[in-house]
Amino acid sequence: MFAHSRPAVLAAFALAALLVLAGRPALAEPEPDPPLPAALDRAAGEYGVPRDLLAALGYAETRLDDHGGEPSASGGYGMMHLVSNPTTHALEQAAELTGLPVGKLRADAASNVLGGAALLRAHADALGLDETARKDMGRWYQAVAKYGNASSPETARLYADAVYELLGTGFSARGVTVAPQVVTADRGPYAQAPDLGAMAAPGAEYPSATWVAARPSNYTAANRPSSRKIDRVVVHVTQGSYAGAISWFQNPAAKVSAHYVIKSSNGAVTQMVRHKDVAWHAGNRDYNHRSIGIEHEGYVSNAAWFTDAMYRASAALTRHLCEKYGIPKDRRHIIAHREVPGATHTDPGPHWNWTTYMKYVTGGSTPAWSATTDNSTAGRFTASANWKTSAYSGQRLGPDYRFASPASAADPAWYRMKVPATGRYRVEVRYPAHPGYSSSAPYIVAASAGNTTVYVDQRSGGGVWRSLGTFTLKAGTYDVVGVGRQTSGTGYVIADAVRISRG
Repeated sequence: MFAHSRPAVLAAFALAALLVLAGRPALAEPEPDPPLPAALDRAAGEYGVPRDLLAALGYAETRLDDHGGEPSASGGYGMMHLVSNPTTHALEQAAELTGLPVGKLRADAASNVLGGAALLRAHADALGLDETARKDMGRWYQAVAKYGNASSPETARLYADAVYELLGTGFSARGVTVAPQVVTADRGPYAQAPDLGAMAAPGAEYPSATWVAARPSNYTAANRPSSRKIDRVVVHVTQGSYAGAISWFQNPAAKVSAHYVIKSSNGAVTQMVRHKDVAWHAGNRDYNHRSIGIEHEGYVSNAAWFTDAMYRASAALTRHLCEKYGIPKDRRHIIAHREVPGATHTDPGPHWNWTTYMKYVTGGSTPAWSATTDNSTAGRFTASANWKTSAYSGQRLGPDYRFASPASAADPAWYRMKVPATGRYRVEVRYPAHPGYSSSAPYIVAASAGNTTVYVDQRSGGGVWRSLGTFTLKAGTYDVVGVGRQTSGTGYVIADAVRISRG
């Protein structure tokens, strides 16, 4: 524990006295906060939490940004998002576990990381993880799901999956680097929860969306547009994570909701309130009754959340809504939350690129250049005889897909593509998902600086395009993306389709 003991305090006073006797100043300058990598290392070591897992959790929550001590929409503080609201008291629990004051956990970055590590370890202890189990990052999955304070098992799974996806893709931020790695997430009972990251669910009014209902106490049932014309789209930023926003709109304490939530990394869309009903999002009764609200994952102070995938997905949704309800596609009718009369919020903030967004709304969100290669594309896919053909899953793209067992050698199946010019390209993959498919499939991207491997859990998220990231690719026709067999993950490795896009 990090609590200060009485002997430690007495020792500190004794040291100060010795410094005075030695003729040196008793009150030294306060030491600066340790760099974030050191803070993560210390917290991981003190509480026996895998360092990369702790970093991934913080990155999924806040992009490792403490936002100057300001709380998220759901009352979460610091880069580890220690929540304090009427239904969740994670911040206060962290104070009990660490012996640190609540104020210090809110405002001091290193203390906040300690609090996050202490909470995560407490969840692991409650689940009965012993020392051996704690060395396997995959065994922490249920503890991570608990950490997210989700309102339902499917939202808890969405939250934990986002953290584990980051371990597979890797990331770098604020001096912290986590390399892509093989991790088999042990979902336990969460494996039976619906996969909200998969294909669009029945019930959504927008074809590309998943449907997750907000709590009825967080919106007003209505009969729009019969009862009131819909003539506005209001753009918001969640001030929190995608899974966190979805969970918050299901929380009876929230008293807030939006019709849609958009994910940063890949533009996934979740609908939570029917168009006919009035979501409580604008802070203005008149505007609530006449508008549809779209929340975007992220924080107004950090531009890293506003990805091209998010802009394109949101713009496509907004264009759909405008065409359905006759809303003009202009800035008088597609507005920021801060532009609502009487608004006290500033979202989407100064980093939101309205020029790009409105260009996508009015001119279409199709990338300037995009190419897709399926395993059945003639002359563009090569694989050894170890890769068999299947049409088992309806989530496939095209007539079939390939599968192979894990092996000690890479033996990759390659997608050959024509890259028009050297530059930065978004690389996405598609595959059918199944519990018997790979828990950590290695995708190899032939980037200009050398091959980069990204690991994807193919047991979930099937039937949709999944981003591997943005890479610099050289011009020419060559094997751009491969799917390897060399993994310690379990289950068949799947090769279905690849898409690269630019502009």
